[in-house]
Amino acid sequence: MMFRDVSVNFSQEEWECLDSGQMNLYKEVMLENFSNLVSVGLSSSKPAVISLLEQGKEPWMIDRELTRGLCS
Repeated sequence: MMFRDVSVNFSQEEWECLDSGQMNLYKEVMLENFSNLVSVGLSSSKPAVISLLEQGKEPWMIDRELTRGLCS
């Protein structure tokens, strides 16, 4: 099992349709899923979406962050 098997990705448009409660639930569940995978040894690297969530950024910013890294 990998993180992508238990994760959900939103586009910017989809994210903007969520209310604050749904956004908070998403963040909590994604962070908990990753933590659970780490605790049983099924994840060795941190997915970009987890790094963004930990920084308080929106999850749809993954493409922007990856592109910025490639173009630097």
